[in-house]
Amino acid sequence: MTETPRRLADLPTPALVLDRARLSRNIQAMTDRYRALGVRLRPHLKTAKSVDVARMAVDGHFGGIAVSTLKEAEHFAANGFRDILYAVCVSPAKLDQAARLIKTGVALTLITDDLDAAKAIAARGKELSVVFDVLVEIDCGEKRSGVPVESDTLMAIARTLHAGPGSRLAGILVHAGHSYACRTLEAVAEVAEIERATGARAAERLKTAGLPCGTVSVGSTPTALHGKRYDGVTEVRCGVYMFGDLFQSEIGSCGEGDIAVSVLSSVIGQRRPENRVLIDAGALALSKDRSTANTPHDLGFGRVVDLSGTTGLGAVSVVGVHQEHGMVEGRTPLPFDRLPVGARVRVLPNHACLTSAAYDRYHVVDGSDEIVAVWPRCNGW
Repeated sequence: MTETPRRLADLPTPALVLDRARLSRNIQAMTDRYRALGVRLRPHLKTAKSVDVARMAVDGHFGGIAVSTLKEAEHFAANGFRDILYAVCVSPAKLDQAARLIKTGVALTLITDDLDAAKAIAARGKELSVVFDVLVEIDCGEKRSGVPVESDTLMAIARTLHAGPGSRLAGILVHAGHSYACRTLEAVAEVAEIERATGARAAERLKTAGLPCGTVSVGSTPTALHGKRYDGVTEVRCGVYMFGDLFQSEIGSCGEGDIAVSVLSSVIGQRRPENRVLIDAGALALSKDRSTANTPHDLGFGRVVDLSGTTGLGAVSVVGVHQEHGMVEGRTPLPFDRLPVGARVRVLPNHACLTSAAYDRYHVVDGSDEIVAVWPRCNGW
């Protein structure tokens, strides 16, 4: 029987590594921030997709979570989480699946930005003998999803959900996804204030019309970290703050030393004339996200660090990827003597969500190269 690897150097590669000490610090910092502000923190698990991470994220602070798929909702519900927000506009075809969760005792909240969908939710809830709690999504500038805050559509959807009897208007939800396009903390703070003000204005419109608005949910990791005011907000959702990544580091939402997740890879070739080595982590292991391309430091497809997880190799990054090959180059001559074929390195990801999605488990370390746990992930839909 094969012995379970106890050190990173013993793992097959590529593999996903999670530093528990960094994860814990990141979680605690956000928890402390919102406890001090008196605002409910609802950790978004779309990045982590892990029960073990979720338990750390909610420990001692409220307990509700957000997810991005109903499969995640089912997974977390099966592991004891009862307050779950499905933070993607629901398709009517998924209402039966949602109803099954509610009938197990899960307080599942849905969102919509469509009047016909709202009508379908109300009707299907009545047919299935459940009441769907629903938030209306409001656009605050990203123009991805959500209705304009001053629109008649907002009020029509709200009235439809409130009329029920298979639905209940729970409030509104706002997501400033365009905060990721900001390049200064001042700009992020401005977007955060627009996000907050939009949510507060939507709640005001509903209440003025005699409609309930118990929840005003806002959030993204940049705005959650750098917003100045939260009056009118009842909860903040964010997720990538737990792990951090190179993009978050580039926009000032974390430091590179806070990045908790990385990809363990092996050197599989040297190209000394080109000042290049090849690793066995390519597009499928790292993702093709190039989110740092338009930041002050273009870090290619990820920064390459040594086995300890420090920046001990210098300014070295993955400059190109094929399906299973990563091409690593440096701004100065590479330390080829430290990078022989077979050597292990770690790659800090541009986008923790997409990189982590390639794996079914985390190999957990705690500030060293010793593997202290293996935590499963919930992937798929």
